[in-house]
Amino acid sequence: MIETGRLSVINPPREAPQFTPELLERLARRVSLWGERARQTLYSPFDGSVLGAIPICSPEDVQQAVRLARTAQAAWAKVDPKTRARIMLRFHDLLLERQEEILDLTQYETGKARRDAQEELLDSAIVAQFYATRSPGWLRPRRTGGTFVGLTQTWEYRHPVGVVGVISPWNYPLVMAVSEPIPALMAGNAVVLKPDPQTTFTALWIQALMEETGLPAELFQIVTGGAEVGAALVASADFIALTGSTPTGRKVARQAGERLIGVSLELGGKNPMLVLEDANLEAAVDGAIHGAFANAGQLCVSLERIYVHEKVFEAFTRRLVEKTLNLRLGATLDHRSQMGSLTVQRQFDTVLAHVQDAVAKGARVLAGGRPRPDLGPLFFEPTILTGVTPEMRVYSEETFGPVVSLYKFSDLEQVLTLINHSEYGLNASVWTKDLRKGREVAARIQAGTVNINESYAAAWASMDAPMGGFKASGLGRRHGREGLYRFTEVQTIAIERLVPVTGPTWLPRGWYGRIVTAALRVFKWLTRLWYRV
Repeated sequence: MIETGRLSVINPPREAPQFTPELLERLARRVSLWGERARQTLYSPFDGSVLGAIPICSPEDVQQAVRLARTAQAAWAKVDPKTRARIMLRFHDLLLERQEEILDLTQYETGKARRDAQEELLDSAIVAQFYATRSPGWLRPRRTGGTFVGLTQTWEYRHPVGVVGVISPWNYPLVMAVSEPIPALMAGNAVVLKPDPQTTFTALWIQALMEETGLPAELFQIVTGGAEVGAALVASADFIALTGSTPTGRKVARQAGERLIGVSLELGGKNPMLVLEDANLEAAVDGAIHGAFANAGQLCVSLERIYVHEKVFEAFTRRLVEKTLNLRLGATLDHRSQMGSLTVQRQFDTVLAHVQDAVAKGARVLAGGRPRPDLGPLFFEPTILTGVTPEMRVYSEETFGPVVSLYKFSDLEQVLTLINHSEYGLNASVWTKDLRKGREVAARIQAGTVNINESYAAAWASMDAPMGGFKASGLGRRHGREGLYRFTEVQTIAIERLVPVTGPTWLPRGWYGRIVTAALRVFKWLTRLWYRV
């Protein structure tokens, strides 16, 4: 280990990764089922070395993949959900057994630290276990209330939508190849996944593992390429699940709207953290570091704005800077590194531009603020800014990197107005010892998930609760029932019994109206008693 400033830097690993070039070539061939295509060379963010090459699909390849998936889906829809569940539980077990190989591969594709890759893998296993065990019950036909007690019997059925197109980003390639496909498959659908080109090998590894567990080969297809391939998938699939930027989400929503197909969109965020005057400062500082710098800040729910009460601002800031300067940066295949590299050049350029723009307009850098080419081409120091003002890009634009801005506040009402004055509303964090007050404050923040005394993991890992965004942060929800039901078409089947709901033909209309009016009044009284309204 060497020291540069106060940031600890760990030299790159000498040990060889668990995967081999031969494995990558076998994975790449999984894409080329539809003929030889031009290849794109992929480079590791760790050091810029060649990782491998993947075939690039054409729009015609996408159409063929969807056709094959649609044929496989017709048979899969008839498979009992409990049988589907057993496949997913085998996937869960194999994923945990072979984690060293996929952790190495994910790190080499993304440049992330081992601890961030491990968090991603564990989340993937949790998703598999959750939907495997819950989906069979949730997909059973459900009896619901009829028009009048005894006159109708009503049932709710859930049918698969068909072929689900999944478009996933580069920042969490492992979990994104699992968290959307698994509930879609459990609901009886086929899946065609388009991963970001940079992280295609991780997605192909997941696909191969699913086939090994018994999933029919053509039920889970992968297509590779950029925007043209994504557009072809939106034009062919029956439902689109996208995780990506807000501008991309708007384009996909417009295209899907023309076809009248469903979409779920998890998009950008400018996520706030609120530290009240009674917060446990040591815990809040640790939460801020994890929330802002996990995965080098390349996380849709990461913290980019921290609002701290004036009474604790100086103490909080001093401790946050101290701990940030002591973070360990490096490209290692073990858990020594606390933060790894950025993943793609365009994101590195955005991070650098945001910091330079802020400094040029008067912001102060309390920690970090510099690229680290000595570590790798895309390393950037964890950065803390203060004195950020609205004319700076970092104030309102999503940075998506290891950069966080500090703001002092004195009035809770004013700071909540500032927090909510954003086009985004994905995640937020509130820190206080008064949990009742924390819930009250959290409920007033316009965000799909709000964590109290945690940064993002508490809400994200609560699989039974929906996760998604307000405003420009997205549409729809993943996790929970909603995460499964979005991939279904709901059907109501009603059975008429005894007499018609519209009244028997022998009963005069006037008498029918008076009888129903009286019945409605009694029904209102009974339901108010039952529901205590």
